[in-house]
Amino acid sequence: MSESAAILPPSLGWILLALFSVLWVGLGIYWGRRNRNFEDHALAGRNVGLALGSATAAATWITSNTTMLAPQFALQLGVWGMLAYATASFGLFLFAPMAGRIRRLMPEGYTSGDFFRLRYGRVAWGIFLVFTLFYSLTWLVSMAMAGGILLNALSGIPYVWGMTVILAVCVIYTMRGGLAAVIGTDFIQSLIIIVGIVIVGFSVLSHVPVEQIHANLVEERPALLDVLFPAAIMAIFNNLLFGLGEVFHNNVWWSRAFAFRKGLGGKAFAYGGLIWFPIPVAAGFIALASGALDVPVPAADMVGPLVVADVLGMAGAIAIFIIVFCSLASSIDSLLAATSDLLTEDVYRRLFHNDAAPERLKQVAQWVTLALGIFTWAVCVPRVGTLATVLFFAGPLVGSMIWPIVTGLYWRSANTTGAVGGMLLGAGIGLVCYFAIGWYVATLIATAVSMAWVLACAWFSKSRYDWARLGDAT
Repeated sequence: MSESAAILPPSLGWILLALFSVLWVGLGIYWGRRNRNFEDHALAGRNVGLALGSATAAATWITSNTTMLAPQFALQLGVWGMLAYATASFGLFLFAPMAGRIRRLMPEGYTSGDFFRLRYGRVAWGIFLVFTLFYSLTWLVSMAMAGGILLNALSGIPYVWGMTVILAVCVIYTMRGGLAAVIGTDFIQSLIIIVGIVIVGFSVLSHVPVEQIHANLVEERPALLDVLFPAAIMAIFNNLLFGLGEVFHNNVWWSRAFAFRKGLGGKAFAYGGLIWFPIPVAAGFIALASGALDVPVPAADMVGPLVVADVLGMAGAIAIFIIVFCSLASSIDSLLAATSDLLTEDVYRRLFHNDAAPERLKQVAQWVTLALGIFTWAVCVPRVGTLATVLFFAGPLVGSMIWPIVTGLYWRSANTTGAVGGMLLGAGIGLVCYFAIGWYVATLIATAVSMAWVLACAWFSKSRYDWARLGDAT
């Protein structure tokens, strides 16, 4: 978008960007001052309380995709599309009891990779690492893209420059402060996001009533109100399973299960899901108002910021700028921290330096964070595709890991053959369907194939796993 078409002057955009950048970096340095070793850096001393735990679960899940992809869903798939994105909250709800079990079975665990290595062996562990790292990098790319898109749409700041600054800020304070800095900033960011969304939602309603929005949709885009819209119905189930897979496998959430105080993990994730659920619904409603407001939308993934800026002018542009900046930071920092911990623990330590000192592991995690930031930046420079196509390409991989994790945590009969076959078959068939049919069915099909294989292998298995082996994660 050109500077003349943007709502905010580029100079104001740069000022806002600089102010929040200084704030987050300063907080990261402050909260990271007590980190002495890898456990402090990666898990905040395993002593995170309920308030911070709930806030970090909600803020991490309120990604840039929540505030930008949810409106895109609504614009393309209608009311069902808006609700489809909200089903991702079930990932947090269902992970709540799993978090408690993970902490009981693996009191000294560090990563989700520790679980796969101890539960299924090195072959399944290797496949899992490839899948989860691919997904993590895809998520990072989608959020960094969203940052560049937002700044360009609202202030005319060039896409590459906006993306670069946001990514650099998150890398700096995550390197310095680790998970303690991530969770601390998440608490502040979640408050800003929630208050901002409430204010923006009521402001949009004051400018255009629901009746006018409905009348415009009936006349201009009746398919968006069709309760039997096939693609939208498939998207509901696809997104539900994608949300489950995202949470169940990713080290972002496992690291929190290990970091929360004993007995608090379930409550923290449940409260986080309750806080998160209405956010994508509100964001999607804003997109449905674009037609009634006669807002031109050059790209579907820009509809949310453009509608708010059109309704509220400069104040709205500033508000959406702050909201999405906070949602970006709260997710990018979490993913940088969790992925660097996974690479440090599962690759550097387990494969090469099993006797590395805790202080050395902390240093390695910091350098890995920097490397992840540089890699993400290089991939994001040539912007390719929309946020949906970028993110959901990893959907089949995500869906294929749901059942190996669930059965591995609760069934003694779950076995390596089931886990390996479920991941490879589910992901392979799901990717074929991604290209042959569409992104909105790929995760659903991958999950179904993986489920059938994993359950069949568990049913016919005569082996019984010894849960005590999961306690050997040190």
